Amino acid sequence: MPNSRLSRQRRRWGAAGLALATVATGLVVAAASPAAAAVLPNGFRSVGYMPSWSGSVNSIQYNKLTHINYAFALPNSNGTLQGIPDPGKLSSLVSLGHSNNVRVSLAIGGWNDGNDSAFEALAANASSRTTFVNSVVSVVNQYNLDGVDIDWEYPDPGQSGNNFTALMQQLSSAMHSRGKLLTAAVVSGGGTAEGVQPAVFGYVDWLNIMAYDGGSPHANYDWSIQSANYWKGRGLPASKTVLGVPFYSRPGYYTYSQLVAMDPANANRDCVTAGGAQQCYNGIPTIKRKTQWAMANAGGIMNWELSQDTSGSTSLVSAIYEVATGGTGNPPTGRTGPITGIGGKCVDVASASSANGTAVQLWTCNGSNAQSWTVSSDGTLRALGKCMDVTAAGTANGTVVQLYDCNGTGAQQWQAQSNGTLRNPTSGRCLDATGPSSADGTRLQIWDCFAGSNQVWRLPA
Repeated sequence: MPNSRLSRQRRRWGAAGLALATVATGLVVAAASPAAAAVLPNGFRSVGYMPSWSGSVNSIQYNKLTHINYAFALPNSNGTLQGIPDPGKLSSLVSLGHSNNVRVSLAIGGWNDGNDSAFEALAANASSRTTFVNSVVSVVNQYNLDGVDIDWEYPDPGQSGNNFTALMQQLSSAMHSRGKLLTAAVVSGGGTAEGVQPAVFGYVDWLNIMAYDGGSPHANYDWSIQSANYWKGRGLPASKTVLGVPFYSRPGYYTYSQLVAMDPANANRDCVTAGGAQQCYNGIPTIKRKTQWAMANAGGIMNWELSQDTSGSTSLVSAIYEVATGGTGNPPTGRTGPITGIGGKCVDVASASSANGTAVQLWTCNGSNAQSWTVSSDGTLRALGKCMDVTAAGTANGTVVQLYDCNGTGAQQWQAQSNGTLRNPTSGRCLDATGPSSADGTRLQIWDCFAGSNQVWRLPA
């Protein structure tokens, strides 16, 4: 991972102390259960790989990701696992990920200089397969992980593919019975891809399609979409199709952050001359275009890898997030005051009560604390010390909105859109005044987004 002869280069550069620009620290601070992943509209996934040999876990934009895969653990031919590289880094990643609503999995395998002999051996008989599954369960429990990502590069068509299917079936049972994730990284296409049999599609939560290290120019839009469509054409459901994008160039393997450091304008290009050759990669426009395609036709976007991104306005993780959240992301933070809607009425906590379950409604603006809302950096809207909450974490049209203890769940996330709506990403629906009505006491609910007058809100100035 990536699916080429790059791991050897990465390790050499890491040992040489190559300085890589890192991404900005995330803003989400509310604690959450490890089982509760961060949310994007319609369950869209933004998956990033974090290598053991590069980058700081403190520099990850956790609030713009849903899943992180820590790369890599290596298997032994008898089914045991080699020691976790930099276990302290993994522990810190899990802790920070979970405190920011992000699920963390362990990626096992990788390119490994093209040596997949351990996978071939351990998958070839039932005993070593069982040993491997038990080893995976043990490490998942030890590090409080949310799952495992199998990156066998690559099971070959034929008996090797049969063995991979048997291994994934057994892993699926072990992971899913424990409420854990099972994913796999797969090659972009071609004959090698036939080693991953369609039966595997039923065992995984999704496949991370390595749609890079191919195409001319490298990982161009059309070639990448063809890669995803290849897997969908073999029967992979759209919801399990996660399109991989590179944060580096070919052929020279310049990181995106290096290219932007050479010239900030490179953030909006796909090819530049560096090191005496044309280097091609994915700049912001192409990343956004791929994300738009994935929003409509797939289940998410994956990147290799997080330490290669920039911070600030040129960040590719931010570009993915911006598209996935409708273009604006979370509302401006730190503002306190009234939220007004249809008829100029204010969003109001009924009877100024801070009890859990109190109705959130429209009411004539009166300047009271029941109408004073704070836009928080964690995506919540807060009044009277509690959060605006979708009742029982419902996702159906007409689910009413209430006041409730802030708990970091998706039921309390609100994202301001450019058309004035407030979108709850878990349900993909918008804050809505029932009726539509501007009468005092009109209850607020969630409803399909259409930006009508009863869905347009003005946040505190």
